[in-house]
Amino acid sequence: MTSTAAVTMSPHFWSERYRSVRAALPALAAGLSPEDLTAQSMPDCSPGKWHLAHASWFFEAMILSGQPDYVPVDPQFQILFNSYYDALGERVARHERGLMTRPSLEAVLAYRHEIDRRMTDWLERTVMTDQQAYLVELGLNHEQQHQELFLMDMLNLMSRSPLDPAAYDEEPRHSVSEAAKGGTVWFDGGLAMIGHDGEGFAFDNESPAHRQWLEPFGLAADLVSQGDWLSFIADGGYRRPELWLADGWARVQAEDWEAPLYWRQDGDGWSVMALAGRRPVTPEAAVRHISFYEADAFARWSGKRLPTEAEWEQAMRHRSEVFSGAFGEVWQWTASGYDAYPGFTPTPGTAAEYNGKFMANQKVLRGGSFATPEGHERISYRNFFYPHQRWAFAGLRLAEDQAPSPKAPDQDGAATRFQRDLIAGLSKTPKTASPKWFYDAHGSELFEQITRLPEYYPTRQEAALLRRVAPQWAERFGPNATLVEFGSGASEKTRVVLDAAPDLHAYVPIDISAAALEGAVERISAAYPGLTVAPLVGDFLHMPPLPDVVGTGRRIGFFPGSTIGNLEPDEAVAFLRAARALLGPGSLFILGVDLVKEPAVLIAAYDDAEGVTAAFNRNLLARANRELGADFDVEAFAHKAVWNTEAQRMEMHLQATRPMQARIGDTVIAFERGETIHTENSRKFTEAAVRDLAQAAGWTELAFEAGPAPSVALALLGAD
Repeated sequence: MTSTAAVTMSPHFWSERYRSVRAALPALAAGLSPEDLTAQSMPDCSPGKWHLAHASWFFEAMILSGQPDYVPVDPQFQILFNSYYDALGERVARHERGLMTRPSLEAVLAYRHEIDRRMTDWLERTVMTDQQAYLVELGLNHEQQHQELFLMDMLNLMSRSPLDPAAYDEEPRHSVSEAAKGGTVWFDGGLAMIGHDGEGFAFDNESPAHRQWLEPFGLAADLVSQGDWLSFIADGGYRRPELWLADGWARVQAEDWEAPLYWRQDGDGWSVMALAGRRPVTPEAAVRHISFYEADAFARWSGKRLPTEAEWEQAMRHRSEVFSGAFGEVWQWTASGYDAYPGFTPTPGTAAEYNGKFMANQKVLRGGSFATPEGHERISYRNFFYPHQRWAFAGLRLAEDQAPSPKAPDQDGAATRFQRDLIAGLSKTPKTASPKWFYDAHGSELFEQITRLPEYYPTRQEAALLRRVAPQWAERFGPNATLVEFGSGASEKTRVVLDAAPDLHAYVPIDISAAALEGAVERISAAYPGLTVAPLVGDFLHMPPLPDVVGTGRRIGFFPGSTIGNLEPDEAVAFLRAARALLGPGSLFILGVDLVKEPAVLIAAYDDAEGVTAAFNRNLLARANRELGADFDVEAFAHKAVWNTEAQRMEMHLQATRPMQARIGDTVIAFERGETIHTENSRKFTEAAVRDLAQAAGWTELAFEAGPAPSVALALLGAD
């Protein structure tokens, strides 16, 4: 917790919080016998009685003992219940904790009660310093860690008995398992901010927040299930050394691993020991109790990999809602070693030994398990275990690399112009970016997905309208005509026009993206083998001349999709004027526009529930990272869709969710939290507005057809 927040809390808040957290561990122990709470099942585990005492010892050693003339409850307890704090003197070795039959369980609970009395008295009469407040919060979080460790150790103890005893009637958990969501969630990478941001409590190993570069990656929406693991076993996963790291394979052989810890083959099936007793393996449940070595081998068997902790944090920080089991199911192994972050500073005083001295030879896990106390988990939380350890409630989530998109040649300096335009727009106040840079191959693919969304009406409404009017308007084209489309084409609407005019001589798509254009040309050429297809790479605000292969007949411009609304009014006039000059006298122009309508309909169309439009908007920054070597933290920008009543347009913005900087070449662009990049306008029209626009550019409106609600329109323009 930040010091300012901590010290402003009232003494009553602290005493009530203390009582609430401390009540949980005795409640977990309440139904267990003294024998259950005294035994130690293996050196990594501790007896339940020891957990009850040690969590109390922490408050006495770290906080109460700092009072002048403090008298310990029992000086011997300082030795018995110290865990690993060398600065505090002698202690009982971990593997011998189960040999301490004294003090009795009754005496330990009495010790716990006395520490609670002293702590609540101290909390209610003390105005804490920053350091004291942090140590109290550290003690409460330490207590919560031991609540989970208590359950881990108790399950291991129960598993050692041939009776398969249940520690509890039902598994103690604070939330139900989430349904699987399916698929892989993709992230564009870039420069990400990783670590605790300073708000609220965090352990010292979560700080400081720092920047890490991430390549594009995918993260599975769901955890690996027990059913998935059964397939791994059936395919010889534990018998194939090529899947395993060398140390992992040595463990498999030395300890005869053939399934996750607590699994047992019963006849033709498998069962698993849990806190509520032995049960059949549940295929849809998340797999638990696997080591890092097993997780890594499974990932390799799957043809994927484990995520880094930075990838996991970036994904959950920005899109946690699209994942199942991010928290409350199993801790998730990562590929990252447990190391100090750049600039790491341990907590001052004796608590410096809490984390830092363990930063060697361990692996980081992220998330939280069903046994993690509610409110204890955080996105920046770094759990850690040795790679061979299996008794934790640990599973995995798979990651994979995103194959790099093939880079098209820099046609006419497109990358140079992209960089120049982007820097110019982001240097303005307010910041802007031209929507023409949305449409690289990935952007075009995302837009195609948008057109199929239920909220996005323009494409299907315009396609239906075009199917109605195209045959009639095509009669005006005449022989040997050429269709010039301003955009990459190959959509359903392009085909409607081509089908309506089978005697066209040539088709000329013009697009700024060579990659998008290449795919469109390939599809059109395959579908219309008798048609001359002559693509032009270029910005249709600065159009290149038409190729020589165009026919001698009339030229027809085609600009569907309401794209004219993306241009500023003066740009729209300039575009139509330039198109008239390119196409020449006697040409025709089919213009698609969206009509003014209820804002709720418009906002839903530009901010869909699936988040595809948000991904399309953010792709502009992802493209800058891919093509310009920029370092935008793409997921740190939120998509915003706004209706501007005065300008009669929809606006799309990317809003910075935190202060940050991005580098484009040698230029550094600073963003304040809440600052936006205005990426697109989509102006909505009336028939009168279309007529005025056409006349200003030297065109004559020959026909205007509007479809049913939600209405779009097509205008046929002519050049005298």
